[in-house]
Amino acid sequence: MIVIDGSMGEGGGQILRTALGLSAVLGKPIRIINIRAGRPNPGLRRQHMIAVKAVAAISNARVRGLRLGSTVLEFEPDGLRSGRFRFDIGTAGSVTLVFQALMPVLPFVPGPVEVELRGGTDVPWSPPIDYVRFVLSRLLERFGFRVEVELYRRGHYPRGGGRVVFRVAEPPGRLRAVSLVERGEVRRVEGLSHAVRLPRHVAERQARAAMELLRSRLSGVPVHVDVEWYEPSRDRHLGPGSGVVVWALTEHSVLGGDSLGARGKRAEVVGEEAAKKLLEDLETGMALDRHASDMLFPIALLACGESLLGGARLTMHAYTNMEVARIMAGDRGVVELVRGGEREKPFVARVRGLCLQR
Repeated sequence: MIVIDGSMGEGGGQILRTALGLSAVLGKPIRIINIRAGRPNPGLRRQHMIAVKAVAAISNARVRGLRLGSTVLEFEPDGLRSGRFRFDIGTAGSVTLVFQALMPVLPFVPGPVEVELRGGTDVPWSPPIDYVRFVLSRLLERFGFRVEVELYRRGHYPRGGGRVVFRVAEPPGRLRAVSLVERGEVRRVEGLSHAVRLPRHVAERQARAAMELLRSRLSGVPVHVDVEWYEPSRDRHLGPGSGVVVWALTEHSVLGGDSLGARGKRAEVVGEEAAKKLLEDLETGMALDRHASDMLFPIALLACGESLLGGARLTMHAYTNMEVARIMAGDRGVVELVRGGEREKPFVARVRGLCLQR
């Protein structure tokens, strides 16, 4: 049984999610200790428990230590299965972080799979659902993995209530290596600004502020941000919330930036924050933004061949995911930096995949 120390690196839930997904798909039992030791409230929270339950259901795993606040968990997978699954976090816990744990598993299930998740879709400290829909899903397709993300209802902090269905109609059973180092020319920028249970002008102002900044900095590049808003009589969301995600479609990749609204935070600031994040990452010339560059390590580790991943920032999340991937790969895979290495600076990593096949 592989032992993983949850206090290493960023010391948060990312270690748990990555280890779970790789354990399930590689068939390697794991024991995670010091879970979320780097957080003010260590141990499993509701969101993390649902991630464990979801991965366990699809991998027929035996689990010990699955309780609120637990800092030790043992996970023993026993083969993948397909089908329909439904999980309700019951809070505004992030559905996209639960999907992160499932992401390495879904390409290798034996048949079509559908996972419905309920909880927070646009909440702090996690990728917004529109980032997954319009950025991450496109990057996963480069590996030969197509996942459909259907958003039925958004969920914001603190009430949650969002509903998303992730579908993989044809699990590929094999992933191909990629070279995502430099972004190349920026072809166009798109985006989506939303507001629920709030005035329409909130979403419009967010969109306008993002477009104005992007157009001023990306001369000659087409920029458009759509607006999503509901009439009060048709708005089924549990609580108010807003946010914007913008993404750049480039010659070799797609990069995103995002920001969430908050009480007392002007809509213009929300739009500008998302645009600034995207512009900062585009300025590095790398193919992956600050978020994708850590989320893709587990996928590259399972692919056939050698992948090169060029990230805009070597975040602590990226560093931690590299370490977990190294531990789970053992002597078979290689995950190493070949350029850069300074925290929060651009980097290029080489990942020699395990060439897992169903």
